[in-house]
Amino acid sequence: MPKVSSVVVPYATYLRVYEPLAAFPDRERDHWTRYARRPERPSYQDELRRSLADLLPTPPIPVPVQESGDAFVLEADGVVCVCPWRTRLRGWQALQELSDELPASVLDAMLPPVVRRQATTDYERWLARNPDCRPWIRTATWQVPLNWFVLVSDEERRYEKGTAEIPPMLRYRTPMVQARRRVARALRTLKDTVEEGPLIDGLVDVGRWLEEFHPRSVVELDYGGLVHTLPAGDLEGDHSAADVAAGIEALRQGDGAAAGEAYGRLVERWRTVRDRRSAN
Repeated sequence: MPKVSSVVVPYATYLRVYEPLAAFPDRERDHWTRYARRPERPSYQDELRRSLADLLPTPPIPVPVQESGDAFVLEADGVVCVCPWRTRLRGWQALQELSDELPASVLDAMLPPVVRRQATTDYERWLARNPDCRPWIRTATWQVPLNWFVLVSDEERRYEKGTAEIPPMLRYRTPMVQARRRVARALRTLKDTVEEGPLIDGLVDVGRWLEEFHPRSVVELDYGGLVHTLPAGDLEGDHSAADVAAGIEALRQGDGAAAGEAYGRLVERWRTVRDRRSAN
């Protein structure tokens, strides 16, 4: 497949759900079955390059005109699972969040108000016809939300240092039933021990999202392009899922000091990333 650009687009992390083919309606299942047999498929960087290319014309194209027919594919315990990109849907949703991320003057320079209004109108019309839609992929920039780490364990961590040609990789994969169980357990502990706030709200939200998918799905937390912002040593020593689990377990045991230590490790680890975001 020809690349839209040779530029590597970093700084985004991903939470993905891979559903078994049996979870899809017949027509869509046929498409993904054929797709999964392809010898070569595009990567997440290809999706980002395409999105970047759409922002170059005048006026820019904030959301793809057509929905993507691509997906990520993996085999889990002999079952083929796919994670549809749904780039158009995710583009609409990301556009709604931009007003909270950027000053109005910067946003207007990037995407003129008339372009954003048209995209919003298109989304509202589409949503009226597809009220039960949901993305298979969640994206965060310059961070991994702490509630994502609740879904996985340190034993499921996979790290590869990379080479001169291949960037490093850090990701977790876990069965859907395990992810849901961890969310439920963590919520019980947090609601009993800490005040309502962003961590609990975020965990409730991601838990509801997980309930939308087939129970034999696979959940993946991928550091994606964020690996380009972290020194190799810091990346190799990053065990944030273990620290989150340790903090929640300490709260469950009533050990506030140990919970504070685990949180302190997380804060220190992610301070460098936050500083680089501010510098940009």
